[in-house]
Amino acid sequence: MLLGHHITSDSGHFREFADRIAAYEQAGLDAVWVSEAYGIDAVSRLGYLAARTERVLLGSGILPIYSRTPALLAQTAAGLDYVSNGRAILGLGASGPQVIEGWHGVRYDKQLGRTREIVDVCRRIWRREVIQHQGASYTMPLPPEQGTGLGKPLKIIGQPVRSRIPIYLATLGPKAVEMTAEIAEGWMPIFFWPERADGLWGEALRRGLAKRDPELGSLEIVAGGLAAVGERLEHLRDQERPHLALYIGGMGARGANFYNDLARDYGCPDEARLIQDLYLDGKKAEAAAAVPEPLLEGTTLIGPDSYIRDRLAAYKAAGVTMLNVTPVGPDDPARTIAHLKELAATS
Repeated sequence: MLLGHHITSDSGHFREFADRIAAYEQAGLDAVWVSEAYGIDAVSRLGYLAARTERVLLGSGILPIYSRTPALLAQTAAGLDYVSNGRAILGLGASGPQVIEGWHGVRYDKQLGRTREIVDVCRRIWRREVIQHQGASYTMPLPPEQGTGLGKPLKIIGQPVRSRIPIYLATLGPKAVEMTAEIAEGWMPIFFWPERADGLWGEALRRGLAKRDPELGSLEIVAGGLAAVGERLEHLRDQERPHLALYIGGMGARGANFYNDLARDYGCPDEARLIQDLYLDGKKAEAAAAVPEPLLEGTTLIGPDSYIRDRLAAYKAAGVTMLNVTPVGPDDPARTIAHLKELAATS
C-alpha cells in the first residue's frame, strides 16, 4: 500500500509545506495531492513541489472539470509531467454547484458526459493525435457557425514525457463511481469508511470493472484521513469534526448536498440532518459537536500499532491501494509517515 498526503487549498505558508513534503519524501511518502477549490490554484504549487522533490508522485486533488477546457487540462498535466520527469497524476472531479456556478460562473451540468469526453480528449492529446472531437459538451474545432470559421484541427506541440498520464476521478454517486471504475486509472472517494464502502459502492464498482479496458490495469483507490500512532490519542479524532461538519452541513443546500447524502448512506441520517440544520443556522461549533463518533473513527486512523494494523487491513480489504494521510498529534509528522509506512509494509 502506497502512502500519500493531501495539501488543502488554504494551507497557508506554502514554502513551509514544501519543506515538510521534502521531509515526508525522505520518510517514505509516495505521493502528494494538492487541492484547488476556490483558493490558490493547484498547478502552481505542484510545479513548485516538482522542483523540491525527487520521487513522490504529484497529483491534482482535484482540478474541477468545468474550470479548464479539455485541451488545457491535457496541456497542464503534460506540463507537470514534463517538469517532474513523469510523476504527474491528473486528478479530476466535478466539484459542486456552489463553486462551479458561484466562483467560475459556469453551468453545473452533464457531469458524467463531460468527464468521459475530457478523459478521451486528454488521452488522445497525449498520444499526439490531431484532435477532432464532436461531443455533447465539447466540439473541437469549433464549428464555423459558432465562431470565426478559422479553427483547425491541431495536435500538441512537442512530445509529452508520457503518452499515458494516469487520470484519477473523485466521484461519489453510483453512476459516477461505475464510470470511474470503467475509464479511470484511479478513484478518489472522500470520507471513505472502509467497512461500509462495499455496501455503498460495491455494485457500482463491479459494474464498471466489468466494462474496463484491460490496458488500464487494476483500479487504484486513494483514501484515508487523519493519522496518529500511539496510545491514548483517540481525542485527536476531534480535529476532524469541523472538516466533516463543513462538508456534511455546509457544502450545498438542503436536499442538494452530496456529502450529507453520504453520511446518511453510511447509516447516520438523523445526525446528518442535525449537522446540516445547525451548520446552515450558523452554529458551526454545535454542528461539529454533532458529528457521530462512529463516523469519526471510521474515517480516521488514530490509535496504537495493533489498532492501526487492523485499520490498514480494513482499507486493504476495501481495495485501497494508496493510504492518504494527514499526520496529527504530538509526534513529528515525518516520523508518523515513516511509522505508517513500516506498518503498511508489514501488515
